[in-house]
Amino acid sequence: MSEVTINQVRAYTVRGGGADYHDQAEGHWIDAQIATPMSKYPEYRMTRRSFGLNVLGTLVVEVEASDGSVGFAVTTGGEIGAWIVEKHLARFIEGKRVTEIEKIWDQMFNATLYYGRKGVVINTISCVDLALWDLLGKVREEPVHQLLGGPVRDELTFYATGARPDLAKQMGFIGGKMPLAHGPAEGEEGLKRNLAHLAEMRRAVGEDFWLMYDCWMSLDLNYATRLAQGAQEFGLKWIEEALPPDDYWGYAQLKRDVPKGMLVNTGEHEATRWGFRLLMEMECCDVIQPDVGWCGGLTELIKISALADAHNKLVVPHGSSVYSYHFVITRHNSPFAEFLMMAPKADEVVPMFNPLLLDEPVPENGRMSASALDKPGFGVRLNPECGLSRPYQH
Repeated sequence: MSEVTINQVRAYTVRGGGADYHDQAEGHWIDAQIATPMSKYPEYRMTRRSFGLNVLGTLVVEVEASDGSVGFAVTTGGEIGAWIVEKHLARFIEGKRVTEIEKIWDQMFNATLYYGRKGVVINTISCVDLALWDLLGKVREEPVHQLLGGPVRDELTFYATGARPDLAKQMGFIGGKMPLAHGPAEGEEGLKRNLAHLAEMRRAVGEDFWLMYDCWMSLDLNYATRLAQGAQEFGLKWIEEALPPDDYWGYAQLKRDVPKGMLVNTGEHEATRWGFRLLMEMECCDVIQPDVGWCGGLTELIKISALADAHNKLVVPHGSSVYSYHFVITRHNSPFAEFLMMAPKADEVVPMFNPLLLDEPVPENGRMSASALDKPGFGVRLNPECGLSRPYQH
């Protein structure tokens, strides 16, 4: 094992779904009117594609070992990420032993500090890191969750994110998280519409089904507080990512001001243990939601989760398919998982990173057995019919 080394790292891009799940055809629910930080501008309000949410595309990183094993992972990063891998990060990867994941992470992070820290650079480091974990699992012929210490439960339980929580209930999910449609720029009428939609969905799903609002960084403190207070009578379980991710002070105030029993969640667009340390030490939220493909990868998520556990915070990673499933099933402070409903009308369960990954498991009746995650590595394959492009080489 210690003699198996990494021969080569390769970076590819692909368009149309995959890890950049916003890169969808016209008419998909994920590109409907959803409140964003750009909703203040009417010309960018009706779709997220209008302001370029889908411009990056998917980054695919492959790492090939001296024994012929190939690990891979995917994230959002596209051509920018491919350039970073091929022109900068490759020197820290090739020639290393497949077990030197911690050292590789540390070198990649510190070597990019002067232009990185968050955003596409951390997405790229995350993708390399996940590919290394996939490779190690394949070399050892073990699933990643076994490398992390093994499952602490027999199955995963999921809530669904999508436009139709009423249908999600019928499919067996424990809750439904809806995108917020209207932001502060639409005034009182927009706020009334948001609450009316929540009331409509509460009538449709009954009293015991979780309902949540994903606000995607679109609100200010005053609006978020009023939304939370107005949503109390309809049993909103949590308000998610209500404010811009750098407004730690606003989140701390929001957590103090929401109705008792309502949770404040955030962290989808936060990165590294240092960013999450701020969220926890400033008491910004009840639940953190790191995306393993954006926060620094699995190596960093382990540290973030341990920090959260010490602060009595739950860790419910942002939907990232198998890359988070293998983690969630090994952690007591991650009691359930997110599933993104990627069918265009959110009316059926389809693989989250479709069509890029083959053998990608999906929940059945809102559950997934640990045995569905028992293949080596992360247990998925690249679809050879997806047109990968390698824009740079080293």
